[in-house]
Amino acid sequence: MHDTLPEDADLWRFIRDTAERVARLYDYRQITTPIVEDAAVFLHTAGDESDIVRKEVYLFEDRGGDALALRPEGTAAVCRAYLEHGMASRPQPVRLFYFGPFFRYDRPQAGRYRQLWQFGVEAIGTDSPAADAELIDLQLTLYGELGLTDLSLRINSIGTAETRRAFGKVLERHFLPHLGTLSTDSRRRFETNILRILDSKEDAQHEAVLSAPSILDHLSAEDRAHFEAVQRHLGDLGIAYAIDPRIVRGLDYYARTVWEVEPPDAVGQSTIGAGGRYDGLMEALGGPATPAVGFATGIERIALNMRERGLAPGGPAEERAPDVVTIPLGERGPAAAARAARLLRDAGVAVRSGLPGRSMRAAMRAADASGARYALIVGDAEADAGTVVLKPLRGDDPDDTEQRTVPAGDLGALATGLRV
Repeated sequence: MHDTLPEDADLWRFIRDTAERVARLYDYRQITTPIVEDAAVFLHTAGDESDIVRKEVYLFEDRGGDALALRPEGTAAVCRAYLEHGMASRPQPVRLFYFGPFFRYDRPQAGRYRQLWQFGVEAIGTDSPAADAELIDLQLTLYGELGLTDLSLRINSIGTAETRRAFGKVLERHFLPHLGTLSTDSRRRFETNILRILDSKEDAQHEAVLSAPSILDHLSAEDRAHFEAVQRHLGDLGIAYAIDPRIVRGLDYYARTVWEVEPPDAVGQSTIGAGGRYDGLMEALGGPATPAVGFATGIERIALNMRERGLAPGGPAEERAPDVVTIPLGERGPAAAARAARLLRDAGVAVRSGLPGRSMRAAMRAADASGARYALIVGDAEADAGTVVLKPLRGDDPDDTEQRTVPAGDLGALATGLRV
């Protein structure tokens, strides 16, 4: 797990605000689910062979003996909320987005942590291929708004559960002669979820994986029609993509369209965001059959890619300097300086309060180091007269170089000129 330091805050805030703005442009509304959920929400939906169930989920028992989990992903929790709050009675599809922390006991690597932040979007209650394309369009629009315009989109269809069961028999015949040369993980997947061999990182370059049959050749007529419609919609939107039959999902409830977005020259675990249709999830949660589609994107991965390209709001991510630093002097100056600071903050001016008891020299040195444009000096004489001294520390206005004494009550009216 990791800390987000003050110098990272502007970039993270920019990513969050941009994500929310783009989602609202598509008329998606925010939902926030608890960080802690009943463990069954994830364990009963993810499938026994998924990485989440096998090795990633943080499980614990509370004082009442209930099995709880730190949420490892957002989709199941959002669907639980959809069912619990009767959202099926609302106009469909229900369009939702979320932003928050998630937890996975995963192997830490670049841009991947055990506490990870994600932005996710879900369209629940539609089986339309147009919804799949809209979510892809929204996701790529977000990346474009962040300056990440060189990403590549790969799509696939994994059909329905029936399609995958039939295709699994084809894969068994293909992989059986090569089983002894596959990794231990792939041999286990051969017995439990054979499709997962196709996205094995250990065996990605294995001849048997590279020559494996394509699920696209085994789709039902309905699956194929859906996938072709998704491609037509993407074409209508001018979205470039590549078809990759090796994109699968480790979660059992996914169906038909799946996709991943990667940066150029992607290697290993470099996916910046991924999505797909999960028509079987509501039933796994005990609800009625409800088609849905969504995506999630990792904030750490976005930030990493933005930093590599030198992208940030206004340049490299930096904490904004205060507009004004107060310099309280004497016995009555600190109280008067605090009142002046409140007046300025009420007018939208960022003020750092200086510490009483410092010498003028030390206080001015600290004020200059803060990056502020002005020092606001209040000693006993100013406090008694109801005035303050404004001293410019930096700025582009050549006429604004001399300190001046102004009535404290006029600070609100001067606020516009004090802001950076």
